[in-house]
Amino acid sequence: QVQLVESGGGLVQAGDSLKLSCAASGRTFSTYVMAWFRQAPGKQREFVAAISRIGITTYYADSVKGRFTISRDNAKNTVYLQMNSLKPEDTAVYYCAAQITTGAETNRDRYNYWGQGTQVTVSS
Repeated sequence: QVQLVESGGGLVQAGDSLKLSCAASGRTFSTYVMAWFRQAPGKQREFVAAISRIGITTYYADSVKGRFTISRDNAKNTVYLQMNSLKPEDTAVYYCAAQITTGAETNRDRYNYWGQGTQVTVSS
């Protein structure tokens, strides 16, 4: 079992930056593939970014590639999402997720644990 707590969301203007954090507790953090998903009102939860267990491999949705960076610090049991050049369409609740197995990192159904989410609102 692992508990995930996101932080760092807020209200920003288009073009601004924001950094989200997700602190994990419980089972050994480095055994999990970690990811960020987001859900806008009236839309399905969608994949944003994922990172392998020791942080060597990263995956990004096309919509955020080049603007967002996922990273992790296994010593601190924390995964981050640095978001630059934010756009109004990035407005959503952002969720941290953990996956025990590897593979299909972009598939939300493969993730075993989820945080409560943090709201990101980007005004135009």
